[in-house]
Amino acid sequence: MHDDEDRPADPEDRLEDLIVYVARNLVDEPDDVAVEAIEGDRAIIYELSVAPGDLGKVIGKDGRTARAMRTLLAATSAKLRKRAVLDIVE
Repeated sequence: MHDDEDRPADPEDRLEDLIVYVARNLVDEPDDVAVEAIEGDRAIIYELSVAPGDLGKVIGKDGRTARAMRTLLAATSAKLRKRAVLDIVE
């Protein structure tokens, strides 16, 4: 059984935590992973930044890793009835 005290109260925080968790497990410098959430009327934009040397790892070959992260984010955010967008910034 999970303890609710360990979970963020806001579901949008859980989306941010998901992005951070996935990104930190992909990169060589997990301490440089940062996510900023920008909330609009109908969409939340998550800006992911990583160390310059790790940029290719979160994008992946032909953008496959970034696409997979965006798919996870879209599926998870569907419960919020909001659109979530992942931007990877340099």
